[in-house]
Amino acid sequence: MSTMLQLLLQPYSLLSLLLLFPLFFILLTSRRTQKTNLPPSPPKLPIIGNLHQVGALPHLSLYSLSKKHGPLMLLHLGEVPTLVVSSPEMARVVMKTHDHIFASRPSSKGSDILLYGAKDISFSPYCEEWRQARKLCAMHLLSPKKVQSFKHAREEEVRFAIAKIYKAQDSSKPINLSKMLDAFVNDIICRVVSGKFFRKEGRNILFRELIERMVEILGGFNLVDYFPRLAWVDLFSGFSYRARKLAKKWDDVLEDVIKEHSINRVKASKQESTDFVDALLSLEGDLQMEYGLTNDHLKALLLDMFSAGTDTSYITLEWAMAELMKDSESMKKLQEEVRRIANGKEMVKEDDLIEMSYLRAVIKETLRLHPAVPLLLPRESMEDCQIEGYQIPKRTRVIINAWAINRDPKYWKAAQEFHPERFLESSVDYKGSDFQFIPFGAGRRICPGMTFAISTLELMLANLIYHFNWELPHGVASEDMNMAVTPGLTIHMKENLYLVPKSYR
Repeated sequence: MSTMLQLLLQPYSLLSLLLLFPLFFILLTSRRTQKTNLPPSPPKLPIIGNLHQVGALPHLSLYSLSKKHGPLMLLHLGEVPTLVVSSPEMARVVMKTHDHIFASRPSSKGSDILLYGAKDISFSPYCEEWRQARKLCAMHLLSPKKVQSFKHAREEEVRFAIAKIYKAQDSSKPINLSKMLDAFVNDIICRVVSGKFFRKEGRNILFRELIERMVEILGGFNLVDYFPRLAWVDLFSGFSYRARKLAKKWDDVLEDVIKEHSINRVKASKQESTDFVDALLSLEGDLQMEYGLTNDHLKALLLDMFSAGTDTSYITLEWAMAELMKDSESMKKLQEEVRRIANGKEMVKEDDLIEMSYLRAVIKETLRLHPAVPLLLPRESMEDCQIEGYQIPKRTRVIINAWAINRDPKYWKAAQEFHPERFLESSVDYKGSDFQFIPFGAGRRICPGMTFAISTLELMLANLIYHFNWELPHGVASEDMNMAVTPGLTIHMKENLYLVPKSYR
C-alpha cells in the first residue's frame, strides 16, 4: 500500500472517521466527464482515484505506470486530474510547443503559507508579478555577470571546506562527506545571499534547519491539495499550523537580515553590492515602480535563493562522489585531468575549470542519472489544449518525470549506467534545448539558478579530487555501497556517504 493511501486510510483514526462521510459525498456529487479523447489512464478507485498507485518514490512508480499506459498518461489523484509526461518527445510538446499554456503552477497550501502567497519564482502561478520577479532575478541576481562576481566568495568557501577535510583526516577514520558537503553548500549560499553575517552565532546552522523543514513541508503530502473541498480537515491534520509556525521563524530571520543590511548600506551608501540582499536593497526604490514588487516579494525571493540552491547542489555533489567511488576508472580519469591542469597550485581555481572537459562530463552524467528534483516542480494548464489528439482540460496538473526522461533508452545507450564519456563528444546540454536531458527543466520555468549551481558544483568537485585520494571505509567494497534514496521533493542518498580522505598533495 502506498504512503499516500496509508495516510488516507489509517484504521480507527479520528481523521478517517471524520473523512468518511464527506468523501462519499464527493463521490456522489462529482460530475463524471463524458470526454472519450482524454489520455490513457490506469484503472482508478472510487474517491482516491490513482493515489494508491503513487508509492513512496513517485518517480519510480510513475515510470512503471508509464511503461504500461504510455508517455502521456492521465492520473486522478484525489480530485486533481494529473497529466504525467515521461518521454523527451512529450516533454518538448509541453515545455516548448505549448509552454505558454503549461507555464503556471498549481496552488498548494504549503507554498501559500511559506512563500507569502507564492510570491516567489519557483511556486508562483504564471502572472505579471511572476514575470517581473523573474526579470528582476535574471537581470540583477542570477545573470552570468552577477554569478561571476561571486567568484572570490566561491573559491574562499571551497578553501574553507577543503581545510575542514584536511583537519578531519588526521583521525584516519571515515568522515561523513554528506554532512560536510551539506554544510559547504549551505555556507556558500548564505555567503552569497546575505554575506558573512550568518557565520555569527551559528546562523548558518539555523538556516540549514529551517531549509530542511521547509523542503519537508513543500514536498510532503497534504490531503487538502488533493481534496480541495476538504479544506476544513486542515484543522485536524495540523499542516497549516506547522507551516505557519515555520513561516514565522523564517519571517523573523529575514526581517533581521534586511534590517542588518539596510543599516550597513546607510553607513556605507557608496559601497558596491556584494550579495543578493544588497542587490535587492539597491533596487528598493524601483521594486514598486518598475517591477510592482512589495516587501513580501523581496522576502519570498530571498527564501527561493536560500532553499532552492542548498538542497539541490549538495545532493548532486554527494551523488557524484558516490558514483565515482563505484567506478574506479572514471575516478582515475578525473583525477588525471584535474591534477594535470592544476598541477602545483594551492587549489583549483575557476579559471582552471575551462580546460576540464571530463569534469563537466562527470557532472552532466551525475545530473542525468540523479536529477535532484526527479519530477521537477508541477505545472498547471491555463487553458484547454490538445496533445497528440488527446484533450487536456484547463487546470490539469502536469508532472514531468525528468528521472525517467533522462534515462530513456531510445536516447541513451546503457541508460542505467554511469558513463561520463557519453558527453565528451556530444553537444547535448542541460540548458533546456535538449529534452532528453532536463535536470533543470526547460521553457519559461527552467531553473534560474542553473549557472550559479554549475559554477559551485564544478569548483568543489574539482578540489575534492585534486586534494585527496578517496577510499571506502575498511571492509566496504564498491559493489556493497547503498545507493538507495529517501523520498521527498528532492531525493538524497538514504545513507550518508562515509569516505576516507588521503591527502594527495
